[in-house]
Amino acid sequence: MLSLNTSPRASVKHFHNEWIEDWCQENGWTDLFMERSNNYWAFPPGAVMPEPIPAKALKFIKAEKGMTTEEKLWSISAVVGTIVAVISTYLLKCPMPMILAFAFDAFTAARLEVEDI
Repeated sequence: MLSLNTSPRASVKHFHNEWIEDWCQENGWTDLFMERSNNYWAFPPGAVMPEPIPAKALKFIKAEKGMTTEEKLWSISAVVGTIVAVISTYLLKCPMPMILAFAFDAFTAARLEVEDI
């Protein structure tokens, strides 16, 4: 039912397609498609033109379902990288591992930000 365009993934996927499909089925929306990453459109009940899935619904879905597998992977890698950097900084008596960990954590935090909602 979901038609995904083959566009390059520039950001982390914040929703599983099944989550959005389930919401659409529960609320009578049909012909779900993803215009671009994390931007879902469907036909509301009785409508002749597709509309974006409401931001309120996306926030509710995100609050109810939590993090996607990809988001969990990025979060875990940031934590593990920081722990390794702390140990490396102590053993090497050099601040560079912490600086690299800070840069990676900043990058990860930016990727995990849900900006479209």
